[in-house]
Amino acid sequence: MTTIVETLAQQSRAAARHLATASEAQRNTALRYMADALQQQKQAILKVNAEDVDKARQAGLPAAMLKRLRLDETVFQYIVSRLQKVAARPDPLNRVLHGHTNPAGLRVYKKSVPLGVIGMIYESRPNVTTDAAGVCIKSGNALILRGGSEALQTNMLLADAMIAGAVRAGLPEHAIQIIRQPGHETVDQLLQLDDYIDVLIPRGGKGLIKRIAAGTRIPVIKHYDGICHLYIAADADPEQAIALAINAKCQSVQVCNALETLLIDPACAEQLLPRLQTAFSVHGIELRGCEKTRRILPGIEAATEEDWQTEYLAPILSVRIVADIDQAIAHINHYGSGHTDSIATGSLDKAWQFEQQVDSASVLINASTRLSGGGDYGLGSVVGISTDKLHARGPVGPDELTTYKWVAYGNGHLRQ
Repeated sequence: MTTIVETLAQQSRAAARHLATASEAQRNTALRYMADALQQQKQAILKVNAEDVDKARQAGLPAAMLKRLRLDETVFQYIVSRLQKVAARPDPLNRVLHGHTNPAGLRVYKKSVPLGVIGMIYESRPNVTTDAAGVCIKSGNALILRGGSEALQTNMLLADAMIAGAVRAGLPEHAIQIIRQPGHETVDQLLQLDDYIDVLIPRGGKGLIKRIAAGTRIPVIKHYDGICHLYIAADADPEQAIALAINAKCQSVQVCNALETLLIDPACAEQLLPRLQTAFSVHGIELRGCEKTRRILPGIEAATEEDWQTEYLAPILSVRIVADIDQAIAHINHYGSGHTDSIATGSLDKAWQFEQQVDSASVLINASTRLSGGGDYGLGSVVGISTDKLHARGPVGPDELTTYKWVAYGNGHLRQ
């Protein structure tokens, strides 16, 4: 017996074939119409979202998830603007990635094409609904959305508005679909549909992502922990280093590119750590330090082995004094999650060494870890940040949701 979820997947597969041949102009028009449709439904969406947030609060949803669930005027305009920005990006499809003419005159080239059908499984974040739709339409992929039950009403209104916008532009009605039935069984059904779905992208806690990856034969683009580091070298500009540390940790503590561990050279630790402690205390950040750090800041709690391995997503920061850049890099490569790591330094040699040796998706030089992502990287919109190395790494935008095909033009060429 065909389930509702399997029917959706079959419809998405058919829609993906049409999307793959839609012109750049048609896809960009669809994105603009999707943004217009969201604006027209703004008041209804904000009203339903407030109801979802109230129900989630009464159900005891953690504060961090409530914050991700909530849409206000500012967040709403932000998600609409991301659709508009992704429409303005260069077309990721039909790019010639490599080409040559062989000695026999056979013209061979490799061109970018869509992946096909993308399944998004996520918790709390209504912005994922719009971001995923924008990135998938731009890259010519059909999309199946399966959000958390806590955001179901909000997500359905967002999806319905964007579906109407896409259809108005002439795209298939099943280019964007949303699973409207709550419950884990719909996720379990989705995981078995490897005949129809090309890639799954889970967004949420580590437990969700591990369950998805372990329960399916479909390729999964995964984002586990965001254990992000900042190393302050001895030659760093003190004011800049302090500003970077405060922004990286305090600008938004509950996000995956927030700072979780601060590493600092002993040559500047005596000078900077007391100033950093004062600045962090203003933002209510609890510090946990290594033995050397606690000699300078005796009032803070001792950091444990577990602290170096923890993505807090909370107002807690672990601090370690390291002997030099080599030890800083060794710490990051051992304890880090491969997400985002930064160095504050005045030395091009140290910057180059850090860039070359830190094995992370994003490496920043004299810049806050909070900058790693689609917006500040100029991608317009992304469906997540991958800590995998295949198929995508780092921010996953329209380019990352393409693959390629080989094409050869001949004139009766035969194999000799």
